[in-house]
Amino acid sequence: MQVPVGYDRAKPAPLLVLLHGYGASGAVQDAYLKLTPAAAKNGVLYVYLDGTKNGQDKRFWNATDACCDAGNPKVDDSAYITAVIADVKSTHNVDPKRVFLIGHSNGAFMSFRMACDHADEIAAIVSLEGATWLDPSRCHPSEPVAILAVHGTGDRTIEYAGGSAIAEYPSAATTVKTWAGYDGCRTQADASAPPSRSIVKDLAPATVLAYSTGCRGNGHVELWTQPDGVHIPLWTDDFADQMIAFLLAHPKR
Repeated sequence: MQVPVGYDRAKPAPLLVLLHGYGASGAVQDAYLKLTPAAAKNGVLYVYLDGTKNGQDKRFWNATDACCDAGNPKVDDSAYITAVIADVKSTHNVDPKRVFLIGHSNGAFMSFRMACDHADEIAAIVSLEGATWLDPSRCHPSEPVAILAVHGTGDRTIEYAGGSAIAEYPSAATTVKTWAGYDGCRTQADASAPPSRSIVKDLAPATVLAYSTGCRGNGHVELWTQPDGVHIPLWTDDFADQMIAFLLAHPKR
């Protein structure tokens, strides 16, 4: 766990939990996304976790039915991650309105699972190349969770238009529209789109689709679509800061 310089036990601090992709690890995912320096700079308590190893020695999260617990005994990762958050809260002054998740691929699916199961705990998530449940009835968030989905149109592992892994998963567009509904937002995207985002090196900026009208509480949903973006792109040097800025802008109310 990383505690930022200047952490004051008397002041509640935001907490960020990173969930790795299938076959990776917390340390590998952190090095790839460069979140350690970004979290420290932004005064965020930060922890990256390791999933369970399967029979092929690959770490995974038991997230949605689409990804990625095939052929393994059921692991309750929803309870595990919640327990880790509780443990951090027991030793540090965590702001209960600013508990955040970032997940890539299988970790992104798991971030959506956590938002569904523990909406009272999670303020906002960032999903990188992931998707929510295909069946909206599998998710029952008790309150709004702000969502940022980042997905490349050239991803051939978790396809932008939706596809099938262990089971089918929805498209990026359906994922964010579904969450706009969960958050009580108007399920028609904002007429005035936010500015595009430069997030991947040597590619055109990502377009931004937002749902921010009529949302309950801190409900807010965005989709950053990266043209030609692949599953493991080369992010810009400030991408970690951009993700953390989104999260910090959406605490629970």
